[in-house]
Amino acid sequence: MRNFGRVITAMVTPFNDDYSVNYKAAADLAKYLINNGSDGIVVAGSTGESATLSSPEKLKLFETVLEAVGDKAYVIAGTGSNDTRASIELTVEAEKIGVHGAMLVGPYYNKPPQEGYYQHFKAIAKATKLPLILYNVPGRTSANILPSTIVRLSEIENIVAVKEASGNLEQVSEIIRNTNKDFLVYSGDDILTLPIMTIGGTGVISVAAHIIGVRMQEMIAAYLNGNLSKAQEIHLELIPFIKSMFVTTNPIPIKTAVNIIGQSAGPLRLPLVPATDSELAVIKKAIKDLGTI
Repeated sequence: MRNFGRVITAMVTPFNDDYSVNYKAAADLAKYLINNGSDGIVVAGSTGESATLSSPEKLKLFETVLEAVGDKAYVIAGTGSNDTRASIELTVEAEKIGVHGAMLVGPYYNKPPQEGYYQHFKAIAKATKLPLILYNVPGRTSANILPSTIVRLSEIENIVAVKEASGNLEQVSEIIRNTNKDFLVYSGDDILTLPIMTIGGTGVISVAAHIIGVRMQEMIAAYLNGNLSKAQEIHLELIPFIKSMFVTTNPIPIKTAVNIIGQSAGPLRLPLVPATDSELAVIKKAIKDLGTI
């Protein structure tokens, strides 16, 4: 399977008031997302507070979401970490559950050299038959996976895509220019979805699609149908909302927004904290301006 669709939502992980995982709410939210513009869902990614989830919690989330959406959407398991052995073990267990793919973040904190990145992802790919999405997000990992390394990794059969969140269009261009046409390049920044598509990108792995998934699909469809002016119009329309979702550390704003629209996302686990009053005002205004509430 080499196509996960155009709009993939990196889903928040709902918690109960006691900070335990709310699996029922996770199933409900997954259903909501696929009915509102999502072709696929990343479970237990950084937006899903993966850093504070245990492996058993992640596996139960994979199973819960997969059961909830059935064959209506792609379920992609966030199984990457900065520990190659642990990443392999979690990916193998996720494969047994039946997920459609796995997303692997670049190892954080360790700051491996480029050869370390290559060997890390290669070892995980060797251990599974799942199609794998690399996730390059230097803002969180403190180091960049260079285009040359991503190009090398794209030659491994089951490494089929990258979520590029470097914010560097030159880097994204180099990846697209030097990989095969069947290698998928997803924007990891909502605000760069259209620009990246214009240079050959596939779509977006999105935070904001929790709220604006349908509109993002409309923007992408307009672009693919040759209606660039319509795509540009939607892109510009969505910028204020997208910016509001990063008024503080992700996923604080998007989890707040999900709660505001009536979906149960619950609180955040420490060290993340609730939005401040001023941040909450920005988020509420952005939602109101969309006409969502």
